[in-house]
Amino acid sequence: MTDLQLRIQAEGYPERIVVVDQGEFVIGRLPECSLSLQMTQISRYHARIKRRQQAWILEDLGSTNGTYLNHVRITEPQTIRQGDLIRLGHASILVTFQNVTLDETTDLQADQWGSGRTILRNAEDLKEQWLQGEEGYGHQPHTETAIARLKELVDIVKQLSSAESIEAIFRLTRNVIFQELPGLERLALLIDIRGNGKLELLSAAAQSLPDNHPAIRTSAWISQSVCQKVFKERVALKSVDAQSDQRFAGEDSILAKGIRGVLAVPLWDQTKVVGVLYGDAHLKLDESEPLTDDDLSFFSTIGHLLAASVQRWLLSRRLQEQAQIRQKLERYHSPAVVHQLISVGALKNGRLPPREAEISILFADIVNFTPIAEQSSPSAIADLLNVFFEEMLHSVFAQGGTLDKFIGDCIMAFFGAPEPQIDHAERAIATAMGMLNRLDQLNLQNIWPQPIQLRVAVNSGKAFVGDVGSSQRVDYTVLGGTVNLAARLETICPPGECVITDATYQAIGDRHQDLFIPMGAGRFKGIDRPIQVYRTQRHRHPKPLSLKSTEVSSS
Repeated sequence: MTDLQLRIQAEGYPERIVVVDQGEFVIGRLPECSLSLQMTQISRYHARIKRRQQAWILEDLGSTNGTYLNHVRITEPQTIRQGDLIRLGHASILVTFQNVTLDETTDLQADQWGSGRTILRNAEDLKEQWLQGEEGYGHQPHTETAIARLKELVDIVKQLSSAESIEAIFRLTRNVIFQELPGLERLALLIDIRGNGKLELLSAAAQSLPDNHPAIRTSAWISQSVCQKVFKERVALKSVDAQSDQRFAGEDSILAKGIRGVLAVPLWDQTKVVGVLYGDAHLKLDESEPLTDDDLSFFSTIGHLLAASVQRWLLSRRLQEQAQIRQKLERYHSPAVVHQLISVGALKNGRLPPREAEISILFADIVNFTPIAEQSSPSAIADLLNVFFEEMLHSVFAQGGTLDKFIGDCIMAFFGAPEPQIDHAERAIATAMGMLNRLDQLNLQNIWPQPIQLRVAVNSGKAFVGDVGSSQRVDYTVLGGTVNLAARLETICPPGECVITDATYQAIGDRHQDLFIPMGAGRFKGIDRPIQVYRTQRHRHPKPLSLKSTEVSSS
């Protein structure tokens, strides 16, 4: 009589194969059992396998948690057959006869598919086969079947086209498939959302479970090897009895989750595969011989139709992401910078991660704004600032700068990020001079009740640039000593002029260097070295200012 082979997967134990060649084989928690499983769910003497004439019999020995054969708890001895699945607590035991070779190291190689209880088909061919009906494959089309199925396809296409969300698309697909293939118990839609070849579980459903049940919310129950083969090779796969197919050896999800039948097809539009439609069942999908693939052709046809809807959803998703990014970034960046960021793609977690960059930081502050505010109404101040900010930002964005923030009546902007700009210092100086010249023109036009003057300061160096904040509020900003020095530098700037540090002066060309003269060396709060400062001479002062031994303590 043929001996048994038991392939065992148990929580906390490596997968192993045990040969049953004796008349009685006891499974339990005690060490003296033929198979000892030290698990709390296993009784001391849990179950027994024994020979009876020409058959093998499984018997429960009064265990607390029961013995299950093919997911049914046994109450009396049952005959064991090839491919049966025994469950004891968290242990899964696959039954095969010894003349069936199981190689634990067997992988799902390409040349091993297509025989036994697993079949592969070209997805496009299967679509045509299903339209003709099983009788028409390789023969004359079965006209009535073809007409009925074509009408069904038209109805499905209409519903998919009108679905407004990916959830609605999957819900429709689920209903159709579960109705036509009642043997399937679970269904999953896996999509290559980011276009990097990595499938992500988007939606899943089960016949007997509510939507979003924890048992199907993760992809742990899905055979990744099957999905990858289907996805990469554009083939449709059907395995009617995966438990007894040695090519699934080592697939934890197949044995531990009790999967018996598998259907998987690619979602593709003849040019690009966007995902996989995957379904499985605890029972064999088809007991008939020879192995037929009419249900696989139907599954593949639905996958083909679904691909168009998924493509539409992916495109809509990308457009929405781009719109969100553009809406966020256009408040801070020039249109050219926004375009560059959009072309890069979606931001991780919706954020620009902080990074170190070489930048030039600019502060532009209205001189004596407090007295002006005290003499005007709140609405007049708001109007003044709106016009002022609008006019000044033209200079910032014209040079590809980034607005950091408005600080009261002060503009804080920087150059060199998020896109690197080798000439960031030149751009910052050009912006500063553009602001001062534009303000002179506006004052001549009497835009405001009284003339406005600016102080502008620029510093260059390293800083951290990126999104900083909480989950509720995030600001794209720059941080570091370079920024702090620029803020302090602005407070010593003469009205209507621009001051820069030596770092900025050394980074600009002769054309811009000629605009500046040395102002002196000064010490600033929080900085332990003297800083050489330069200033413009747009408005002549009676005598040069000296910063020697000067303490600037404003923040």
